[in-house]
Amino acid sequence: MRKLLLAAALVLAGASAALAQDGTTAPDGPGPNLVLTVGGSTEGKIVIDLLPDVAPKHVEQITALANEHAYDDVIFHRVIDGFMAQTGDVQFGKRGAETRMAGMGGSDRPDLPAEFSNRSFSRGMVGMARSSDPNSANSQFFIMFDGAPHLDGQYTIVGHVVAGMDVVDHLKKGDARKNGLVEDPDYIVTATVE
Repeated sequence: MRKLLLAAALVLAGASAALAQDGTTAPDGPGPNLVLTVGGSTEGKIVIDLLPDVAPKHVEQITALANEHAYDDVIFHRVIDGFMAQTGDVQFGKRGAETRMAGMGGSDRPDLPAEFSNRSFSRGMVGMARSSDPNSANSQFFIMFDGAPHLDGQYTIVGHVVAGMDVVDHLKKGDARKNGLVEDPDYIVTATVE
């Protein structure tokens, strides 16, 4: 009987891990959650389970920026249907300001060394945006609409969406001919860590 219960527990653990790959459940239990209240053409909340055990420096930076309200009023400047939605440029991405350079900035905090992991960029995963330098992530992050295994091991994964994927799906899409540039983009009303 004990062996049967152990086998059942192992099967359940495997099922739980499989569910986690689609970005809809927490694989390691609930960590701190980044809660994005979204405004614009779509409204609602996106809850991201942050993974400090996977990317401690990146999660610490995101948490600090959220606690400083740096992400409030930041636009989703690059949204590519079937790929990802990018936001978090606290320098050039503030709604109501000049946003022509959105996607080129960061924060007044230093860039971070890469914290690559064996996690896969599946639907709902959240990664840090960077330049061609792997150690240049700062404040910007992106949420996956779909899987993109070619990003695995190239970008730092910081979390995954556990609620509000429908809000992500309804974010205003950008022009594919302009690398996902969005006219009159949706934005983060507030970002909090809970």
